Order: sequence, then structure tokens, then C-alpha cells
Amino acid sequence: MNIEFRPLLPGESSEYRKIRLESLKEFPDFFSADYEESVKLDRLPLESDIENQASDKLVCGAFLDSQLIGIGVLVKNAENIGNIYQMYVKPEFQGHNIGMQLLGSIIKEAGKRFGRIELSLEVQSHNNKAKRLYSKAGFQYVSERKEDHCMVMARKQE
Repeated sequence: MNIEFRPLLPGESSEYRKIRLESLKEFPDFFSADYEESVKLDRLPLESDIENQASDKLVCGAFLDSQLIGIGVLVKNAENIGNIYQMYVKPEFQGHNIGMQLLGSIIKEAGKRFGRIELSLEVQSHNNKAKRLYSKAGFQYVSERKEDHCMVMARKQE
């Protein structure tokens, strides 16, 4: 498989929408957004950011040929922390190290764009597959919110 990892271009916001809605439908327990609510929206919040190439947001994709098969988002806040959201690889492509490579491309691109920043993410406590991926990528446990079963992990940018 020849997979290309890169930021999404302005004309690819509709492809982002398709895969984001798929992720919410396929794995409703792993994301805070709701499929039924999201599908009703004319535009998902990040669609405009992709089209306008927002300077504080980075939406990366994994492409097999021209098909978008994975996404991940980084949003930089005022405290110079990059929060990673919406990591997803289509089920038929999982288990091929694509998630790790996608995460690596986000980390690399964040370093180019923002320099040395701390990276943070949240993962559902029961999502063991994702927790292993993030640990292998250098993220460490910070805290856990019992009320929503969410674990916070962080990584220093090298």
C-alpha cells in the first residue's frame, strides 16, 4: 500500500465531511460529537477551516491513491498547546500502522508550523487500541475524568 500523509487542501473539505461522519457513525462511543446531530449540520465546524486553511488548525489525512482513508486534527491554543482530535482510520485499513503514521505526520507538521509545542489529546478510557497507539507515539498519561471516562495524555514536542 502506498499511503500519502498530508494536510487537507481547501477543495477537500467535502471529503473530510464524509469521513468525519463515517467515524461518528462507526464508533459513536469514541468521539464526543454525535452522528445524528452532526449529519443535520449544513457544514461541520472544520469544513470552513480546511477551506480557509486556518493558521491555528491542522487537518491531516491519509490518502490511498486519491481516497481519504484516515484523518486527524490538531488545534493550537493560545498557551502553545496543540490539542489532537478526531483521529480515525477507516476500519478496512486499520491494523496496517496507518494510524501511527498519520499521528507521526501530524506531529511532524505541527513542529514545522508551530515549533516546539506541547501536544495533548483525550481518549476514551475503554479505547485500549487508541491508548496503545498514543503511548507508542510518546504520549503519557496526565489525568482521567471519571465523569466521562476520558483519559488525558500529553507529549512534549522534540
